[in-house]
Amino acid sequence: MEKRASQRHRVSRAGTIEFDGGVINCMVRNLSSTGARLDLASAVEIPDHFTLMLEEGHHTPCRTVWRKENRIGVTFE
Repeated sequence: MEKRASQRHRVSRAGTIEFDGGVINCMVRNLSSTGARLDLASAVEIPDHFTLMLEEGHHTPCRTVWRKENRIGVTFE
C-alpha cells in the first residue's frame, strides 16, 4: 500500500546535506513535491533534521522519515 502523499519520480541528481557541523554529498534517487529518497555513503551520521541543497540552488528543510545503511527517506518541511 502506497503511503506517500504524492507520487515520486525517479531522478539522478547530485545533492548536499547540510546540518550543524557538517556537509555530506548525496544522490537524490526519487523526488516529489513532498519528499525524496537520498543515497549516500552512510546514513548513520545524518541528523533527523537538515537542509537539502540541490545543484539548481534549491535549499529545502527536511526531516528524516526512515533510514537504512546507505539511504534515507525524507519529507520536506
